Amino acid sequence: MGLMDLIKSFSMESNFVKIIIIDRLGKEHHLEAPTDMNMNLMELCKSYELPVEGTCGGMAMCASCQIYIESNHVSLERSKDEQAMLDEAWNVQENSRLGCQIKLTTQLNGLIVKLAPETATDEDW
Repeated sequence: MGLMDLIKSFSMESNFVKIIIIDRLGKEHHLEAPTDMNMNLMELCKSYELPVEGTCGGMAMCASCQIYIESNHVSLERSKDEQAMLDEAWNVQENSRLGCQIKLTTQLNGLIVKLAPETATDEDW
């Protein structure tokens, strides 16, 4: 049984939240996320095969899972490690966070996030 099958098998239970991910083309993906599997937002995106690398495996060491928080469900306050990584990243905005640093909890029900661009833009040079 794959991760998606496992997630779908528990979708009727109350330990799930709904999260909207806006991809880089502007398409909204309405996802169900388990809150009892110790997953983070980067892992959720990967489990739904959204284009998030997560190169460092969730250690806040690469910024390849950078997202923009579009709703008020998550604090914009960053840990020291997360801030250090975002200081080195491209396309950082005030609402930038690393998806790997956002644990899936019941408080995230209704969260809206947007995937940050993968690479630097011409404006960044």
